[in-house]
Amino acid sequence: MPIESEPVVVEAPAVAHLDLKARLLMAGVLLLIAAAAAFVLYARGAFERTQTLVLVADHAEGVVVGMDLSFAGFPVGRVNRIELSNEGNARIVVYVPVKDARWLRESSVFTMESGLVGGPKLRAFSGILSDPPLGDGAVRKVLSGDAAAEIPRLMASMRDLLNNLGAITADGSPLNQSLQSLQTTAARLNGPSGALGALLGNDKDASKIITTLDRTNTLLARLDGLVLKTDGLVGKADTLVFGERGLLRDGQASVQQLNALLADARMSLKKVDAVLVEAQGIASNTRAATADLGTLRAEVESSLRKVEHLVNEVNRRWPFARDTEIKLP
Repeated sequence: MPIESEPVVVEAPAVAHLDLKARLLMAGVLLLIAAAAAFVLYARGAFERTQTLVLVADHAEGVVVGMDLSFAGFPVGRVNRIELSNEGNARIVVYVPVKDARWLRESSVFTMESGLVGGPKLRAFSGILSDPPLGDGAVRKVLSGDAAAEIPRLMASMRDLLNNLGAITADGSPLNQSLQSLQTTAARLNGPSGALGALLGNDKDASKIITTLDRTNTLLARLDGLVLKTDGLVGKADTLVFGERGLLRDGQASVQQLNALLADARMSLKKVDAVLVEAQGIASNTRAATADLGTLRAEVESSLRKVEHLVNEVNRRWPFARDTEIKLP
């Protein structure tokens, strides 16, 4: 006999409740997704007030939409789109938030630096913050610097440097010869004569100088002894000359005695002056008498000449006489 199944009764309120929960869950998920999207847009600055800055570069290689424009290491703008101008240059349109636009001035400089690793970086430099602010829609030229472009020139410079180093360190190079001379000098410095041997070039001349120095030291020692003896003699001389019984005190006493003698001589001279005055009076009297003596002398000389003439006549007439001398009274 066939078995009859019991009819299943579905409760309509339970199904409706599950459907409501599913719809609420989907709505909550959609709401969370929308909130997350809104937060991301807010974090990305989609709701901020911005102004436009156009950077003109020779090329836009490596530049992508969403790249930051940094100032002092902080992002102050974001690349929104990249265009090709009619002049063949790349126009990089950057959106700058209004709150960060105060860091960009009319005198600001913009660069695009490309390193060896990674993409290029857009940087802004504002040296004078007191200049007028950069306006909306301003167009500025970008200064490009590519480190990879300097690699060929750097390699050529390194090649030249290596060639120069090879020429400098060759066997016959001046540097090698200088090093050999330095090694020879160091060996002489370590030798018996030391620095003298290195300066003079051989040990013989160095030994001569050392001998001369020894003799000089001996002579200086002797001179020191002589100086000490001289100091003793000088001390004795000081005692003899400047001591209590020295020559200086004796000389001072002698000078005092000489001054007394000079005073006596001065008095004597005064007396002599008086005598000379009296002698001058006597001389004046004698001068008058001398005038009479002159006349008398003339007469005596005349008589003597007459007598001489007479004696000559006698000698002429009396030739045999030997004694011809006539003695006058």
